[in-house]
Formats: sequence, C-alpha cells, structure tokens
Amino acid sequence: MSNYNMKQWIADLIGNHHKKPMPILSFPSVSLLGVNVREMISDSTLQARGMQAVAENTPAAASVSFMDLSVEAECFGATVTVTDDEVPTIKGRIINDADEAEALAVPTVGSGRTGIYLDAIQKAKESITDRPVLAGMIGPFSLAARLFDVSEIMMDCYDDPDMVHTVLQKCTQFLIAYAKAYREVGADGIVMAEPVAGLLSPSLEEEFSAPYVKQIVDAVQDDHFIVIYHNCGDNVPKMLPSILSTGAAAYHFGNVVDLEKDILKKVPADVVVMGNIDPVGVLRMGTPDSVREATTELLKKCTPYPNFVLSSGCDIPPKTPWENINAFFSAAEEFYNK
Repeated sequence: MSNYNMKQWIADLIGNHHKKPMPILSFPSVSLLGVNVREMISDSTLQARGMQAVAENTPAAASVSFMDLSVEAECFGATVTVTDDEVPTIKGRIINDADEAEALAVPTVGSGRTGIYLDAIQKAKESITDRPVLAGMIGPFSLAARLFDVSEIMMDCYDDPDMVHTVLQKCTQFLIAYAKAYREVGADGIVMAEPVAGLLSPSLEEEFSAPYVKQIVDAVQDDHFIVIYHNCGDNVPKMLPSILSTGAAAYHFGNVVDLEKDILKKVPADVVVMGNIDPVGVLRMGTPDSVREATTELLKKCTPYPNFVLSSGCDIPPKTPWENINAFFSAAEEFYNK
C-alpha cells in the first residue's frame, strides 16, 4: 500500500505557489541507461532503474511509469508491434462481431507483460522515496478500441452499441483488477490514458467512456491511491462536464486544447488540471530555447489558476533530447523564482 496521503498531495499541489512540474516522463530514460525501448518494455528491473534515473535527474512532482498502452490489449490477445525506438503499438483487431465480443475472455492480471509492469512499480517504490510513484494504465474505451480497431469501434458505437458495451464491461473488469494490483504493490495512483474517447462526440463519450472510467475510479481511488485522468483529444472541451463526472483526483489534457480558455476557466478551483506542452512538436523536435519559450508562455497564461500544474501534453517520446527536457524544468524553476 501507498505510504503517501494522496488527498493531501493533491491539496498541496493547489496550495503551493511554487509548483513542481509533473510531465509524463519515462521513456526518455532509455538514453540515460543506454538501452532501447524493446529492452525496456520487457524488463522490470530496467524500468525501475529508468524511473529512478528520471527521479534523480529531474525535480518532477511524481515519478510516472511507462505509458505503454499496448500492454492491456496484448493480455486480451491483440498483436503488438515492438521496435527499438518507438513506444509499442497494436496491430489489427481481435473482435469482428458480437459472437467474438461475447466469447472474449477477461485475462488474469499478471498475464502477458502486466506482471513485468507490476514488478517494475514495486521495485521503483523501493528506490524512489522522495515523491509519489504513479503507474501508467490505459482507459476502458481506449482499450476496447484497440481490440476492435479505432475506426471500427466508432461505427460500432452507432451500429451495435450492445456489442461495444459487452466489451467495455470486460475491459473495465480487467482494468479494475489491474489498478488494484498496482495499489497492492505500493503504487500511489495511476495515470489513466483515455485518448480515444477524445475522438467521440460528447454524447457518445458520455455513454461509452465516462461511466466506465467512473466505475474504475470508484473501485480504486481512496486517500492513499488516486486516479489521474488523461485525454489528449480535441473534443475534450465539449465533453468536460462528463469527464469531470468521473470523479478522478486530477485531470491531464493534451496540447490540442487551449488549457486556459477551454479548461481552466471552466473547471472548479479545487480540481487539479495538468498539461500541456506539446510532447512532439516542442519537447521532441524543438530546441532548448523554443522549449523554454513555450513553457514560459504557458506558465504566464495558466499560473493565475492555483489548480494548474505544468506538464507535457502527453507521453514524452523516447528519443526526446535531454537538453530539451532540462530546459522545460529550468524554465519552470526560473518562472516560479521570479
């Protein structure tokens, strides 16, 4: 179990003027350790060492584990494409009709690579003692979309909603068990990525994503274990009331939204909002100067809101230069010290 009061941690994030950034930063540790992505995703000791290296090299508010959104779908039987340099992806589909949806078995937690990821968090908790350790996990609709194929599930939401709900119930059952397993090994919470829900219309998101996210939040979140909800879709501003209804402890949004105008102005002051420096265009492809400029600009716009916490808009890619990551942190440090 977690040794942090995470409810208090959230309150402190809002209460502290000088806020530590909390980017979704793990995969760039491959260059710190001199390994590749393929090696990292299949070795719990390497993952824990990678998280520890990030913690030693940055003042991030929390340590976030590897956002590998292929892990859960692979457990259900999906095919994963793995390369040396990029985050793994899912190839093809495993559900083609209602019969296959009904027959889909809920995997046991620990199968596939979930055992590796759970073990990594347990090891990371032993070595990272100065900040919370958060596990990465996919959201229910985004998991179902990997089993159906993204374009297919969009049509199936209209054509065969019962089939989609059948699969969502199974995905949610598995994700609750997986989140509880993370809690058992000592994680202080999860960052749950639900990006595919951001492609839905607001009414479809309200039917096919939010209720299932809420089931997970209600099942696992307590004073010592939080859910941070991530959605980097561009429809997020239109579905904000539904997203907030999930009851997550904090919300993390991508760089396609105007964080100040679209989100912070509309969210209660006691709800933490994290984001949203472009992880590819700015952090991966930019220069230290352009990173510093974008970070300072976002801080100027958003720090009038005490519930704002600086972050990347999504998972920072593996090959992101550390000069840029360091520029992101130093820009925040300089800004808050003024």
